[in-house]
Amino acid sequence: MTEAREHHLAGTRGRLTAYEWPAERPSYVALLVHGYGEHIGRYEEVAGILRRHGAAVHGVDHLGHGRSEGERVLIEDFEDVVTDVHTAAEHAEAAHPGLPVVMIGHSMGGLIASRYAQRHPGELTALVLSGPVIGDWELPRTLLALDEIPDKPISPSSLSRDPAVGAAYAADPLVWHGPMKRPTAEAFVRTLSTVAEGGDVGPLPVLWVHGDDDRLVPLPGSRPGVEALSGGDLTERIYPGARHELFNETNRAEVFADVTGFLDGVLAR
Repeated sequence: MTEAREHHLAGTRGRLTAYEWPAERPSYVALLVHGYGEHIGRYEEVAGILRRHGAAVHGVDHLGHGRSEGERVLIEDFEDVVTDVHTAAEHAEAAHPGLPVVMIGHSMGGLIASRYAQRHPGELTALVLSGPVIGDWELPRTLLALDEIPDKPISPSSLSRDPAVGAAYAADPLVWHGPMKRPTAEAFVRTLSTVAEGGDVGPLPVLWVHGDDDRLVPLPGSRPGVEALSGGDLTERIYPGARHELFNETNRAEVFADVTGFLDGVLAR
């Protein structure tokens, strides 16, 4: 596939590294929003699918993640991260003026994308949430109740039924393999509450995809958050046996087909 172009943007708390997978004559812009502890480079296959579908694909490594500046995985205020994603969106829109913009957020990226849609109504044409941290997510509250957060990384086997995915994740030097930091856990709790109180994003069409064996962000906790966020134009796809990273799952071809099919319907309106 086309190699990603790298850009540097001024973020709220330091320099951000952003990526672009250009298309020759794109019909829309797709903004990828990655999850906790990872980086946009892990979304190269997703970018390729979307590019072949007609998108100019853009994404940014969040503050403290990937090749962006900042202390590793330290996020004291997710509002800053939402602002950084908006900076990346403005960069993408300047390169492709007038094209519809869709946002695809995974896990923590789903929380960021949800808050983005609340803060910037009318800017997006569609919102896709994959295993989103939204609604009732117990992990940060559980960690904050402890005197000391244990140095226990995410289990690679929880990501996908494909063992190669976990192996690549464990060997990736740009992935954070340490504990969640207390200020980040506190920021998660605050932002989950902010999104819950922030109102719905209607009439924005929302696609929610989730594995029913997601042990990192369990399906039952996300459901009330997604349903409250949607203004009624909600499409959901729940995949039996699938774990957290649907774009890296053994049934990812099905997931990609559902995402592009949803986008076809929205973009044809």
